[in-house]
Amino acid sequence: MKINHHLDDSTLMSCAAGSQPEALAAVVSSHLSVCPRCRAELKKHALIGEALFESLKPEPVTRDAPVVAMRAGEATLAKIESPEMPSALKAALDGRFDDVPWRRAAPGVWHCPIPLSADAKGDLRLLKVSPGTRLPEHGHGGTELTLILDGAYSDEFGTYRKGDVADMGDDVEHRPIADEKLGCICLAASDEKPRFTGMFARLLQPLAGL
Repeated sequence: MKINHHLDDSTLMSCAAGSQPEALAAVVSSHLSVCPRCRAELKKHALIGEALFESLKPEPVTRDAPVVAMRAGEATLAKIESPEMPSALKAALDGRFDDVPWRRAAPGVWHCPIPLSADAKGDLRLLKVSPGTRLPEHGHGGTELTLILDGAYSDEFGTYRKGDVADMGDDVEHRPIADEKLGCICLAASDEKPRFTGMFARLLQPLAGL
């Protein structure tokens, strides 16, 4: 598998620090499992963080002060690989896409919301887009991470294939189109719901559950 699109440094830094929201961490850890380059970069960030931490002057702490210990994404990876991982997500990551309980969101588009912890913010879902289907143009209220699990899609920033991850901030607007032959299945996470630019898409958004 040749991966051409990788996680941004800022995303890897927050992963190494253990500060990612649950939804984004699920996509990050899934990409790390197939991308040696991003795993190596994550290790570099973790080592830098460890060196900075060790250089700090010790300060007294109270008994109730939180203590966080994390090595190169171990906490993030453990979360996605735990036995509590939602069955739909596990099936998709194993390539068993027929086992996913898809719900129709729009013509040519199906989705499967992945439940998060009760206090978690953001959105995590699987998306399946039929060949040649163009999604409405949209932006993001925060960070959006999309990992391609099967097929491909293209937008203004390039073509994303299996294993690639699209790491986009809140200043990005795009209109993805699924591969004409393969379609696209992906795992998508965001801080906030998508911000559709077209009136029709905005009206349909609550009905589609996106």
